[in-house]
Amino acid sequence: MEKFKAYEKSDFLHSSDGRIVRILSEYLEPAARFKKYNILDTIVFFGSARLRSKKDALKEYNKIKASDPKATPNFVQKLRTAQQHVDMSKYYEDAVDLSKKITTWSMNLGLDSNRFIISTGGGPGIMEAANKGAKQAGGYSVGLNISIPFEQFVNKYVTPQLSFEFHYFFMRKFWFAYLAKALIVFPGGFGTMDEFFEMVTLVQTGKIKKNLLIIVYDEKYWKNLINFDALVESGMIGKEDLNLFSFCNTPQEALDCVKKHFEKYYLKKKG
Repeated sequence: MEKFKAYEKSDFLHSSDGRIVRILSEYLEPAARFKKYNILDTIVFFGSARLRSKKDALKEYNKIKASDPKATPNFVQKLRTAQQHVDMSKYYEDAVDLSKKITTWSMNLGLDSNRFIISTGGGPGIMEAANKGAKQAGGYSVGLNISIPFEQFVNKYVTPQLSFEFHYFFMRKFWFAYLAKALIVFPGGFGTMDEFFEMVTLVQTGKIKKNLLIIVYDEKYWKNLINFDALVESGMIGKEDLNLFSFCNTPQEALDCVKKHFEKYYLKKKG
């Protein structure tokens, strides 16, 4: 009879009774890897997984435009959607630019540890763009991937040693929050809004006590979606709660905001 220790029994580990072991694994294994690679803190990018690079968006648009309208079902709608992808690709390109700028800046600080590393959900869209910018600058970047049925796969720009695969959303969110010194929220949908509002709530309620910088990218986009002033006017939030985050509209503006915040709270000169 073969003898197996409890932690060697796959059936147990994947059962409901083994859930706590799986949850602990998604805490302990990333913690060990971050320690190994001396990653002390991160700058997190949130945003849509559906956004494309300008190159890919134009390729799609030109392909549809060149096709025969009569032989292409829903030609007008497809062309309109493709044009929308081209228009929205500016956010992908801005995320690449901003990530590259931040990584270049952080790498030139002359610090011993790996500080202010770009971190994303590891997938396509804005996540890919941010990881791409970090790689172009020659720096590390983190990918906190989640196993879901669609949209999510690890993009090729994530540093392989810092690529993680999560089953539990709440453990993934923990690692977004725990190491973050700044959060940059690009345009996105339900997932992006969920992540943004959860982080703002944690700051608002004092559960996050560090000086976390929250940048909301493109004021026009977000104010078109969410009437922040109406939340204040209706008494659902306090006017001071609007100070929990800042709007930025260009990569340079966001970089300046990051540098100013970090120089104030995390890069104080000794003496």
